Amino acid sequence: MDFPKNKPKRKRPLPLNPIEAAIKTWFNANALTQHQRWDFDELVTHAPKRWTVYEPMVLLPAGSFHTTAWKQLLLVLSDEQVDLLWVQILAEISKRSGGTQLTHIAVNEGIPAALRHSLAENAVGDNSAPENILRSPTGLHILRGDFGPASAEDITPDFEHAFWVSTRQNGIFQTWAPRWTMFSRGNIKEKARLLGFHDNRHMEDRKLLEDTWAVDLYAGIGYFTFSYAKLGMRVLCWELNPWSVEGLRRGAKGNGWSVRVVKDEHDLTLPMGELVSGGEQIIVFLEDNKHAAQRIRELSELNISHVNCGLLPTSDASWKDAWDISGRNKGQEAWLHLHENVGVADIEKRRGGIEQYFLSLAPNDNDNANITARIEHTELVKTFAPGVWHCVFDLYITKSSSIT
Repeated sequence: MDFPKNKPKRKRPLPLNPIEAAIKTWFNANALTQHQRWDFDELVTHAPKRWTVYEPMVLLPAGSFHTTAWKQLLLVLSDEQVDLLWVQILAEISKRSGGTQLTHIAVNEGIPAALRHSLAENAVGDNSAPENILRSPTGLHILRGDFGPASAEDITPDFEHAFWVSTRQNGIFQTWAPRWTMFSRGNIKEKARLLGFHDNRHMEDRKLLEDTWAVDLYAGIGYFTFSYAKLGMRVLCWELNPWSVEGLRRGAKGNGWSVRVVKDEHDLTLPMGELVSGGEQIIVFLEDNKHAAQRIRELSELNISHVNCGLLPTSDASWKDAWDISGRNKGQEAWLHLHENVGVADIEKRRGGIEQYFLSLAPNDNDNANITARIEHTELVKTFAPGVWHCVFDLYITKSSSIT
């Protein structure tokens, strides 16, 4: 008896990309198929294929809906018709986000091409590039949703009425106001590296991290500060942008870490011994980091394991202070993490130059006369521009006893 052969199962068609599905629904609902001028396939081809969810916001990549076909279509439609497109995209992506209701959508236009070119040149030696000191967003294009008041810089920030988003990276909660603060998703690799920094070291060489401090001279919303806190360290950090400081405060609370913000005129005049006496795991100063070294000098020697200098395109303005801070370390070793944008052909040269710079400081500093420094590792974090890498140079500092 012949048994029927098992027929191969038909593969289910892959679901449409949520943005494509949204465009299809919206396109049909607006009866755009009746107009030969609009080619659905062309519009889908030139629609964004990627997105990032920062609850409750969807962030689209630079250039989204900016081709000629899309600009012409969106220009002739009513505001209500255009808004329905954003609503449909939010609905489709929400279905893929575990049921989370996403309510806001924007395009991350990033750094303008001319400025990016200028910064890339700066990374390989041109010091004329402009500086975004507060690291504020320069190109956020809002498509839908209330992103909070667009406060003038001379007005007290309206934190309560601002729009806040959040994400988790490496199990760490972070939050920020996208109108006022940038978020670099690409730093996730460096955050993870710091979390595992001591994993492969010999146990006899590892410190009890709960007894050590980290110093973050460019704290932002807690990018690297939170990695140190998760390791159990106490952290002293500095940040100029009040929106970033508020994001750091909210993020610390969201992770269950105690935090003190030192920002008003009275608190900033208090002695450091009083400011750190409360036992908070994170203490953030809303002020220029040029005060950091002097403030830390007020304290008795701390066990400082890490000093983070995380500004791009270069953090070299803080290196002398970072060196002075490491000199206050009562332990035998510390690491300075120095962030730079460097041309790929110049990385080794820059590495050598950094070592020479710090070695030149020791003979001129009696407090640091017995300290040596070398670049232990160069981490290539991500590309910044063609031929330019965001690098982190780990400067390993060791202290020998002066007793003979």
